[in-house]
Amino acid sequence: MTRTSIAHSAALIALLASTAALSGCYGPRGATMPFSGNGYTYVSTEMQPVTITVVDTRTETAFFKLDIPAGKQLTLNFLEGKGDDPVERPDRMVYSIWDAGTSTGRLNNQLTCPPESCRRIDYTLRNAPEWREEPAEYRDRVDVVKGKPAWWTPQGGELPKERKFYE
Repeated sequence: MTRTSIAHSAALIALLASTAALSGCYGPRGATMPFSGNGYTYVSTEMQPVTITVVDTRTETAFFKLDIPAGKQLTLNFLEGKGDDPVERPDRMVYSIWDAGTSTGRLNNQLTCPPESCRRIDYTLRNAPEWREEPAEYRDRVDVVKGKPAWWTPQGGELPKERKFYE
């Protein structure tokens, strides 16, 4: 083999490996090859908190309901023929909850579901405003009153005896 053919072979193998690695990921905006059956993304904000319910229209019962927290998004997709029962639940729904604005990732939760002709997605807005959860890195901030001693609060309080800050 010549050096050129070895380089071409290596490039082809690298391309195939990267394509195989990305095939398990999902992009709510269509990723690299968008098509109409790609999936659904629902974003919940402080002023428009969203609840998604997926209903089996044969019985009008909800088999999936999620109150999406403000600042998060629900991304879901349906895989035809991947269910556990060929009549009742022939399809599989895969989904994940991510931070709002996430554009790619792996749908790592799954649930078997009715076929496409027997399911409906209900989109409901909850009462607003609904505030986001405080990020974990905000717990140890020094400019918040929560968890501080009484002398730190606006109401004030007695200074600790063991330390004298003002004499």
